[in-house]
Amino acid sequence: MSDFDIEAIRAQVRAMDFARGTPSQVAMWRDDMADSRANLAIEDMVLTSNEDALFDMLLSEGVPPPLVSQILLRLLDYHDADRALPITPMGAVC
Repeated sequence: MSDFDIEAIRAQVRAMDFARGTPSQVAMWRDDMADSRANLAIEDMVLTSNEDALFDMLLSEGVPPPLVSQILLRLLDYHDADRALPITPMGAVC
């Protein structure tokens, strides 16, 4: 992926209006993400420390997994990204 500005993304996420996960939900999502990371490692697709930090930050902010996917697509300015999502694509940052 790319080098994410974690604190800038955190500020944008905090400004969003969405239902944050409960502590028990976030714990479950954290376990699921650990399983996903293990599967990626098996496939020799280990996340960088910056990518890990992005996902950890999104979990700490209580972002539900479907929204995490939407945020990532918007950050990467993917053609199917939700353009209404208040996240600045990385290519637009100078």
